[in-house]
Amino acid sequence: MMTSAASTATDRSDFRTVMIAGTKTGALIALAVVVFLAATRVLGPGGGAARALVQALVVLAAATAAAFLPAHWAVPRTTEGVAGSAAIGLWGTIVFSVIDIALFRPLRAYPWTWDAVGGGGTWWYLPIWWMLGTYLAWLGGMLWATRQARGEVSVGRVALPVVAGAIVLAAVAMLARLGVLLPVAAGGGFAITLTGLAVAGIARKG
Repeated sequence: MMTSAASTATDRSDFRTVMIAGTKTGALIALAVVVFLAATRVLGPGGGAARALVQALVVLAAATAAAFLPAHWAVPRTTEGVAGSAAIGLWGTIVFSVIDIALFRPLRAYPWTWDAVGGGGTWWYLPIWWMLGTYLAWLGGMLWATRQARGEVSVGRVALPVVAGAIVLAAVAMLARLGVLLPVAAGGGFAITLTGLAVAGIARKG
């Protein structure tokens, strides 16, 4: 009985967990998109810095969910658990893609200027989105596993250094006038910081 309880407490990479957790992740990302769009329209073009700040906060919240909620549900300690986190992230991106194609696009919720890059089609960017979501969840799982090995972890504890690093990098990008929008800088900073911390954690563990 004790062995069974221990096995279900960590490394949840079974099909049912991946499907349910991935669906939740995709739905939450879709909700974040709705909040982003609502904030953009409410604040309007004249929102300026306030609008950019709110957008950046929504991006950071969505990135945190995409990176660490899969790990929260998979509870990774080993390679199998990290793979489970990545699988949850991948399924989450597919669920979001379905919501995007079936709901957001018919309602014309936002202008997809990226479609012009692919000749007006939507399919060129979907694999990129699937890879990005899987990448974030995979790194989130690795970082979670290294922190789990050192003690109790939670989404807040693991995400805080990543979010802090993202804010610092976004601020640097703004001060350096690199011509990057604040929400984009925040998202890029999150991915860069997450990558660095995950690699550093693996190096220390090795």
